[in-house]
Amino acid sequence: QVQLVESGGGLVQAGGSLRLSCAASGRTFSSYAMGWFHQAPGKEREFGAAIRPGGNTYYADSVKGRFTISRDNAKNTVYLQMNSLKPEDTAVYYCAAAWGLSYELGNSRRYDYWGQGTQVTVSS
Repeated sequence: QVQLVESGGGLVQAGGSLRLSCAASGRTFSSYAMGWFHQAPGKEREFGAAIRPGGNTYYADSVKGRFTISRDNAKNTVYLQMNSLKPEDTAVYYCAAAWGLSYELGNSRRYDYWGQGTQVTVSS
């Protein structure tokens, strides 16, 4: 069982930056692929970024070049650095974990554990 707790959301102006954190419980964090998804009101949950156990990263086109995912296995934490934020980035952001996942990282159904989400609001 893995528990995930997100933090770092908030209100920011367009063009600004935020860094989200997701702290995971358990002793095998390094073996999990970690992903960040987001869900805007009235829309389906969408993939943003993922990082494999080995550290390779994968991004949705909508965030490529603006968002950076990273992980610190010693701290059982995954981060999402979000730069050049746009109003359309406004959503609840969720982190997710999947044991050993190395393919279909953008498919939310591949992930086994989810955090409770953190709200990101970007004003214009």
